[in-house]
Amino acid sequence: MPRTKWLPLGAVVLVVNAVQWVVAEAITAAAWTSPPYSYARNYISDLGVADCGTRFQGRELCSPDHALMNTSFMLEGILFATGVLLLAGLVEGRARRVIIALALAHGVGMVLIGLFHGTADGPAFGTALHVGGAGIGILCANTLAILAGALRGLGLPTAYRIFSVTVGALGLVSVALVGVSVSTAGAFERGSVYSWLLWSVVTGALLLARHQHRPAVVENVLA
Repeated sequence: MPRTKWLPLGAVVLVVNAVQWVVAEAITAAAWTSPPYSYARNYISDLGVADCGTRFQGRELCSPDHALMNTSFMLEGILFATGVLLLAGLVEGRARRVIIALALAHGVGMVLIGLFHGTADGPAFGTALHVGGAGIGILCANTLAILAGALRGLGLPTAYRIFSVTVGALGLVSVALVGVSVSTAGAFERGSVYSWLLWSVVTGALLLARHQHRPAVVENVLA
């Protein structure tokens, strides 16, 4: 596939990926009414728990549209990995291999989140796979954002590189603060997830804009 095809395609995939997540999360959260879903207290993965009326770690769980959120989890992993793989040609050498590995690991982690839920009513191995998938997904995506900002291959301005490193670092800091308080666990978890979703939108949008203004320019691909 020529560069004029895979670059804009990868950029569009990253943007669509973030949008579908935010929309699915908003719809699923709105359907959770008893008790009302809390963006600050409830984890995002609570939206994917299929068992209504259960309690897990002190939270009452009831997500009528859990299938939508679980589909979004898995779709996010697939789309994120696909978008990054399409754009990986902008860098080469070891950096490219690391980026591909991080993207694929993230994708696997997010699929695990969608397949296995964090609930006391499920098997222990299911919870372990869910937690492990979440950890892999969050760490890999934020690390990838930091790496993307540290490289020159994307051909984007210095402001973007600073943004990329900053948003990835804030995502990692946020995940470290999830356990500080039960009343803010959901908020900090969102900080560690929305970081890479924001990175996806900004990266995709900037690459699309650059491609439209310079469609025939061959970017510098040296890391």
